Amino acid sequence: MSALAAHVKASSLELWRYPSFSVSALLFPPALFLAFAHAYRQPAETRLAGFAAVAILGVVFFQFGVGIASDRVSTWELYLRTLPVAPRVRIAARVCSALVFAAAAAAVVVAVALGSTEASLSPARWAALCAVLLAGAVPFGFLGIALGYLVRPRAALPVANLLYLPLSYAGGLWAGPRAAAHAFDVVPTHAWGGLLWWAVGARGFDALPAGALAGWGVVFSAIAVWAYQRDEGERFT
Repeated sequence: MSALAAHVKASSLELWRYPSFSVSALLFPPALFLAFAHAYRQPAETRLAGFAAVAILGVVFFQFGVGIASDRVSTWELYLRTLPVAPRVRIAARVCSALVFAAAAAAVVVAVALGSTEASLSPARWAALCAVLLAGAVPFGFLGIALGYLVRPRAALPVANLLYLPLSYAGGLWAGPRAAAHAFDVVPTHAWGGLLWWAVGARGFDALPAGALAGWGVVFSAIAVWAYQRDEGERFT
């Protein structure tokens, strides 16, 4: 087994054995869907796509933001640094395990949506939706990493909650494209939502959300790299 595969396995098992993360990551988004999605007069496919994105946001914020912040002060993480494994391997393993949980969380939302609504998509639309969900997970994954390296462990959870739900709602992921006010056009999740609505056929394709999401990805990745280097410099040099 390669070092990356071993770290992915260990990271995934560790997350799975923490019910506070695994259960909430898999059950909270579909609970939100059942509680709120039916209150908005939007096509079922739109609601399905939006809450699948909400599920992914929860995983990246809490896996990266809260997880990294907690690991920074753990003795186990300090021990891992003594092993002959490059930091990029550990980070890649965290990303891979987060993708596993993000896919599972989105799949649960999709299953609940298909079972409780009349949502139906063609194979091409399903493929487009999966691609857009993955594309959106990248910039927000960088934001979660930046959060993990910038905040103190005790502050990570409340800060993640302050970002998770407001960004989800303000970007229109809960209520759909017609509910997002123009004042929230600058919110990163609004750009993601624009691509999601295109993926499920609720809107025509617009290059502006794609460009905006890519731009946010550049910004968040730069912040994540800077935050990582800053933390490394403060703690290990």
